[in-house]
Amino acid sequence: MTDTSIPSAEQSVDEEIVPTAVTGEGEPEEAGEAAAEAGAAPKKAAGEGELFAQSEIAADYIEGLLDILDYDGDIDELVSGGRPVVEVVGAQLQNLVGQRGATLEALQELARLAVFRQTGTPSRLLLDVGGYRATRRKELAAVAKNAVEKVKEHGEPVRLEPMSAFERKCVHDVVNAMSGVESESEGVEPNRRIIVRPAD
Repeated sequence: MTDTSIPSAEQSVDEEIVPTAVTGEGEPEEAGEAAAEAGAAPKKAAGEGELFAQSEIAADYIEGLLDILDYDGDIDELVSGGRPVVEVVGAQLQNLVGQRGATLEALQELARLAVFRQTGTPSRLLLDVGGYRATRRKELAAVAKNAVEKVKEHGEPVRLEPMSAFERKCVHDVVNAMSGVESESEGVEPNRRIIVRPAD
């Protein structure tokens, strides 16, 4: 079964390698998750120079925020996986991540808006602070594998706790790489969650 929800026209793009969307309220919503489930091909990516320019715009914006907050951090701009990336590294940056990455997601949306204001193009910018996303990705891989084991053992669907678009995308990637199971999202933000079930 696939997630056939269609993002609204006012949504922009979000998370990971496939195109995704954000609701008007600023909460992430994975249109790319739905597209991946439906077997749709991702849209053609912008050129590397354009993507790097987006990461520079976002880095300047984040640097300005760090100055206002009087936080110290090194900022790296790069292009990875066909999308602009900004990484902030430094001590005592946990407040920029927030509980379960909520503050980080909000900062990422602000940085994307800064890019949109200058370029007029929605951005798939990925912002990371202190390596949070890499660490969380590993934790979610373990959660996904545990859910798959339960589904295979009992043959019943497993509903996971509500997650952000980034978190759901990480879980979908793990589940979709395994045979005999499938995943889909249900519900609305902030209570949107993944169901892992036996494949049809």
